[in-house]
Amino acid sequence: MVRVLPGRRRRRLAWFPGWLIGMLAAILWAAPFLWMLSTSFKPTAQILTNNIHWLPQTFVLDNYRFVFRGPVSRWMLNSLITSFLGTLLGVMVGALAGYALARIQFRGRNAVFGLILASIMIPANLAVVPLYIAFLKIGLVNSYAAITLPLVANAVSVYIFRQFFLGLPDELEDAARIDGAGRWQMFIHVALPLARGPITASTIILFTANWNNYLWPLLITFSQNMYTLPVGVAQYSSASGNYTQINIYGPSMAAATLLCIPSLAIFLALQRYFIEGVARAGVKG
Repeated sequence: MVRVLPGRRRRRLAWFPGWLIGMLAAILWAAPFLWMLSTSFKPTAQILTNNIHWLPQTFVLDNYRFVFRGPVSRWMLNSLITSFLGTLLGVMVGALAGYALARIQFRGRNAVFGLILASIMIPANLAVVPLYIAFLKIGLVNSYAAITLPLVANAVSVYIFRQFFLGLPDELEDAARIDGAGRWQMFIHVALPLARGPITASTIILFTANWNNYLWPLLITFSQNMYTLPVGVAQYSSASGNYTQINIYGPSMAAATLLCIPSLAIFLALQRYFIEGVARAGVKG
């Protein structure tokens, strides 16, 4: 006699392989971060050893003290300022462009959107030289504006907002239009308040991109006082860093941990809205 499993139990068994694969992927992703975090609290003797210890046998803060003896506080401030400004401007530009491409009828609208999507396929490094020359000529090098402006226009942000605004019911704008609202008022008072998911998703994407940006700040900043944290963290590299010592591994792991924590914390705090925003972006094409 064949035993029939209850429906709820069958669904659990069907989901188990996917859950197991997801857990393995999560462990593989988290392992390097946990090793970095653990190493940042280890003394030199526990780092330079053949024995593997995932947890420090002795917790020390010497690596962090060594890092903060340098101008890391200034680098963190620079990263916070440029990431905040870049994210704020990027979300504003993405929302405005997405709304225009979704709700305003004009000739060539789909062609413009296609060009924006095509820009994703162009490697960002190709634009470094012309951007560098342009900022040199207008005299904006070694400044917050030089670090921030190149990442304001983000095709992914435009796509997320455009897809969301396509799904807004026409009745909402019709009601606002009857009340005498113009296009700008409909955007500010009707469309934007409903776009919490896309705003959160774009905020996470843009903040992470600005916070972790390395190549462009390295090229456009000429003094240590203007370095961002990724550029500053590279100063603790055993190969090319300026803040080196006999054992640089502990301080380099401490510096890398300081770099990772803010963007990771923002994602964990807003992940529910991020998933909602990305999911709703694919509802309507």
